[in-house]
Amino acid sequence: MEEKSKFISGLIPTQTFLTSRFYFSEEKKHEIIQDYLNSSFTKREIWEKHTGKCGEHGILLRWMREYGYSDKRPNFVSKTKQMKDKTNLSSESFENIQLKKRIEELEKQLKDVEMKAIAFSTMVDLAEKEFKISIRKKFNTKPSKK
Repeated sequence: MEEKSKFISGLIPTQTFLTSRFYFSEEKKHEIIQDYLNSSFTKREIWEKHTGKCGEHGILLRWMREYGYSDKRPNFVSKTKQMKDKTNLSSESFENIQLKKRIEELEKQLKDVEMKAIAFSTMVDLAEKEFKISIRKKFNTKPSKK
């Protein structure tokens, strides 16, 4: 118990058999929570900054609830919005990429069809000259009755 009553800058590490635990004064807990709320760092990064350990295990959230702090940070909300915007942008960009590919395919098909039309027209012109017959349909003619 003597260790718990001594605070070195609000932190007393004590070793147990399997894990190490940290005991913080209420002032130090408030300081850590404020540091988290006022920064853009994650809970894990704040915990590592103050303890040197990377495992936070929900302690900051528990403290925040215990002391009546809001679970949401303004920076965090904007980051989630940015993440949603990025996912929307990535899905939009994916859709844009698909649409661009589709446009390229259609343009290629259009060029092929235009080339076939030119080739057909040229073939008909040559056949009309060589065989001296009219192949193309004349406009304004009535269909034959059978």
